[in-house]
Amino acid sequence: MHTHRHGRALSGAQCPVRQSFSFHHWLRYGASTGAIIACAVAGPALAQSDNAGGGDAGSIQLPTISVEGTPESGYKVDRSASGKFTAPLVDTPKSVTIIPKELMQERNATGLQDVLRTTPGITLGAGEGGVPNSDLPNIRGYASEGNIYVDGLRDTASQTRDMFNLEQVEVVKGPGSAYAGRGSTGGSINLVTKKPFQENAVSGSASLGFPFSKRATADANYVVSDWAAVRLNALVEDSEVAGRDEVTTNSIGFAPSVSLDLGDRTSATLNLYYLRTDDMPDYGHPYDPVHGIPVDVDRDNFYGLLNRDFQETETAAATLTLEHEIRDNLMLRNITRFSRSENDYIVTNPNDSADDNIQEGSVWRAVKSRNSDTRAIMNQTDLSGDFEALKVKHSFNAGVEVSYEASHNRNYVVNTGNRDCSVGGVGAAGGYNCVDLFAPNPGDPWSGSIVPNATATDTLVQTQAVYAFDTIELTPQWLLNVGLRFDNYLTKNNNGQNNSSFLNYQLGVVYKPLPNGSIYASYGTSTDPTGTTAGEGRDNLGSGDASLDPEESRSFELGTKWNLLNNRLAATAALFRTEKTNARYATEPGRGADETLGGEQYVQGAEIGLAGRITEAWRVFGGYTFLKSKNVDDGPITTNEGNNLPNVPMHSFSLWTTYDVTPQWNAGLGVTFMSQRYGNFENTKRVQAFWRLDASVTYDVTKDVALRLNANNLLDTTYYDKPYTTHFATVAPGRSFVLTTDFKF
Repeated sequence: MHTHRHGRALSGAQCPVRQSFSFHHWLRYGASTGAIIACAVAGPALAQSDNAGGGDAGSIQLPTISVEGTPESGYKVDRSASGKFTAPLVDTPKSVTIIPKELMQERNATGLQDVLRTTPGITLGAGEGGVPNSDLPNIRGYASEGNIYVDGLRDTASQTRDMFNLEQVEVVKGPGSAYAGRGSTGGSINLVTKKPFQENAVSGSASLGFPFSKRATADANYVVSDWAAVRLNALVEDSEVAGRDEVTTNSIGFAPSVSLDLGDRTSATLNLYYLRTDDMPDYGHPYDPVHGIPVDVDRDNFYGLLNRDFQETETAAATLTLEHEIRDNLMLRNITRFSRSENDYIVTNPNDSADDNIQEGSVWRAVKSRNSDTRAIMNQTDLSGDFEALKVKHSFNAGVEVSYEASHNRNYVVNTGNRDCSVGGVGAAGGYNCVDLFAPNPGDPWSGSIVPNATATDTLVQTQAVYAFDTIELTPQWLLNVGLRFDNYLTKNNNGQNNSSFLNYQLGVVYKPLPNGSIYASYGTSTDPTGTTAGEGRDNLGSGDASLDPEESRSFELGTKWNLLNNRLAATAALFRTEKTNARYATEPGRGADETLGGEQYVQGAEIGLAGRITEAWRVFGGYTFLKSKNVDDGPITTNEGNNLPNVPMHSFSLWTTYDVTPQWNAGLGVTFMSQRYGNFENTKRVQAFWRLDASVTYDVTKDVALRLNANNLLDTTYYDKPYTTHFATVAPGRSFVLTTDFKF
């Protein structure tokens, strides 16, 4: 497979090839941080020496990550790591779900899609054509692939993200352009990275699984002196996807960082990040054109080609954070990030709407491909603090943000034969471009041609923004939360350009009947200009719609939040409605038609959530979300008015709970349910409802070493987690068992 993939003959410009991780990669991405890595690796021995000597290494003042969950509170996190949230979560008039590191580890959630797969209110989207094959979450019914952030800065480019360097994942729900800028109709996701802290520590894990999987992570933190600390996180993985015999993932990553106390209340943190993946991509099964659901075949039926299909990604980033405490309760912060991401793949799209083939028992091996390179430079400066004026308390955050994103994208020209399998024939007769629906052979000796497309799309996205947030304590019982952001936005590519300026705001009123609880009402807006995901390599800036004004959305939310059981358990509930009143719609039939504004759609619903400890031995995390969506008006060309929006389940529920059976033994159980979802606006394609059951057993061998056995999808339920329009639905992983050794020193 690899010989053919990397040795294929190409005409014209050559496809970029990434060999195995080597000294060349270290020299390219890691040589400048060699001293940091050396210190981190030496950390365990030096840490023992320091501790034995009773040194004062723990007394230095270095920048540390702002995460307020503790072992005593279980999965409960009290405050977002983002400075734009100027109050604790219990006093924040907005739905925010935070998944801490401990929960991700217990559930064996190693990738972002694993984390979001069992988070109520979120569904996963499938990439195809103009939508790159990558992390594609939908929040409260709206695509959010362009609204993923790392430490508060937009994480551009199509990627598949790993959790090895994360402290927590923060999901902010509802229109939030005041917080996040362009897009954010359904919400946004902020990934909070690990940073050096004020203690010598080493931890990690090693896992073996069935079906075959191997994964190891390491996390070393070392206090170098009274003014510096370093940390290194590393990952290596080689795994199969359970229930999909041919689908594999192979990853290597490392993330060194250093924090420095520069004196005079000033500190600096430098984070470097590198992740490379080499996977076999999977578009699952085609739809049955008669019944509108995925075809009734064996779950492990794989319609791709092992000697043609591939997906390789590579992401490298450097982030510098400077902080200066002007005075008590007044902090100035500047964060700058340089990043580069590549996403290179050829993937089989089974049948690509050639429905006659399915009825005749065959599948056309259509192709979707991408070879994209995205570079970004971003800078954010903010001032935050507390003050009192006219006997009114304020907690504020205000700043400016500038960003530059440039992407180069082209696809491959692949000879896939005749889409009508009755003409070309199945198997060798058609060059293996068509395959039997019920007995596909991924090892077919396909020998068609692959050449890079001579035409590429170069896209530029620039943003300049100013923002301000304030939590105003009118009285101990009444709080006012306000947020405002102004963006100047420019995007352009080969087809045209769009330049838009827009203002968004967030307004919330909080009433606190008791110090540990709140009742709130809030209103927020979002703006989605043309080309908003162009930085991710998605080409949605056409000549016919480049000059359109942005789409606009608004959200109303009424909710309550409580810290219960002596502050051990967080309970939340909310009612909400999100409206898009000027959605884009086509002005004429056919794919690629020009668009105009004037459509209308909404998603409304309710959700409840729990996070924390019920007793000292019993921890819970979960929730339920009810969503009702409607396509009110999508223009005169189509007739989908009154239909549900795609990929929006009416009911979704997830609960993870663990119990300390004895001081050494812990048992965990997870239950996930999602009702049916439509794949298209016509509501003619759908994936069915499913239940999923997970479990875990943990044994503490010593206070520093634990063994954990995870059983994922314990009942081996066959279900589809990514429906895509009229073409296909992606098969979710089947049953797997993973044995992990966790250690810390």
